[in-house]
Amino acid sequence: MTISPNPHRTIAELKELRALTGNADGAQRVAFTPVWVAARAWLRQKLATLPVETHVDAAGNLWSTLKGESERVLVIGGHLDSVPNGGWLDGCLNVLAGLEILRHFNEQYAGRPPVTVRLVDWADEEGARFGKSLFGSSACSGNLNLEEARRLKDRAGITLPAALNVVGLDLERVKESGVELKNAAAYVELHIEQGPVLLDLDLPLGAVLGTFGVERHAITFHGQAAHSGSTPMYRRRDALLAAAKMCQEIYTIAARSRGGVCTIGSCTTQPGIVTSVVAECRLTLDQRHLDAPALAVMLAEARAASERFAHEGGVTVTWERLWDIAPRPFHPELIDLAEAAIQETCGESHRLPSGPLHDAAEVARAGVPTVMMFVQSLHGISHNNIEDTREEHLALCVTAFERLAERTMRWMQTPR
Repeated sequence: MTISPNPHRTIAELKELRALTGNADGAQRVAFTPVWVAARAWLRQKLATLPVETHVDAAGNLWSTLKGESERVLVIGGHLDSVPNGGWLDGCLNVLAGLEILRHFNEQYAGRPPVTVRLVDWADEEGARFGKSLFGSSACSGNLNLEEARRLKDRAGITLPAALNVVGLDLERVKESGVELKNAAAYVELHIEQGPVLLDLDLPLGAVLGTFGVERHAITFHGQAAHSGSTPMYRRRDALLAAAKMCQEIYTIAARSRGGVCTIGSCTTQPGIVTSVVAECRLTLDQRHLDAPALAVMLAEARAASERFAHEGGVTVTWERLWDIAPRPFHPELIDLAEAAIQETCGESHRLPSGPLHDAAEVARAGVPTVMMFVQSLHGISHNNIEDTREEHLALCVTAFERLAERTMRWMQTPR
């Protein structure tokens, strides 16, 4: 007898978690805080009803394992942590859909699926408190920069190592969590889209091609302060004028890239008073693309444009690297499986890249075949308490995600 998952139970549990860990302003499950700890305890209570082994690894990631006939592992991933005043679905949808799949496989296969299935709740995907996203998954993949992590502090001046100690973790040992990926043969993750692509296409679900690579820099134009009343326009060395041209140019650069995005996220000026020409203007530039050569071209074009605008305005320009990560394409065969699962569930699918980063990128970086599935996000908004998804789409995504997991298990058993 074929047993179906119960997506309405997942929806009910999402609402239960929202009531437990949120308020009128949104979700408050910031990692390594008491509310996050309470959410973890709630999840453990749900897992305790299953014949699974559950533990927390050296990086604070929570793993729950349903042993299968094979030691090869299908990993289902998500994260309970949120940003402050966050949405009710971001991250926790992944975890609770994965919980429902564990229940389904336990019933369908009498507690012994064809492969071992593991649900992971990654620690601090959001990086909301210390500014370091993908903490638990990057520790597990071996890519966490410990020197950088040691210096991180929250707004209250508490260091990341100190916060980890409060929840029983030692920063110096977090990379020991890499042992958890032993025998991992595939990784699947579900997430709300967080953008408007599926909404604009009026489609509930999409298969994710990979996560964008990111180039993040600060660009500072250096001019000369001068009195705003006595300095003729033709004599000015206005750093803001060059910066303003740059703000417009990034839209042209993004349009040429065919799929990339560019954002000026902040602009600060010195001396910053109404009676002075701007002597210094600092912009932060975020550029993203799924294709590494295209991302490199976008960066080169931005550098060239900044030099051109500086020359035109009689100012100079300097660049400071803030952060970067390479594009992370997902496994082509698993993308096909995700698309097939979506088509079987609701008839039509769409392939799209992910602009935001996800733990899946770190798992793929560790060499594990990986794919993600997106569900439509109402308003195209996330990291906001108005984040939402239609309940019928939530039901569809749990169903399709289970079908993806089933197809992936069969794929794992096929000799290649």
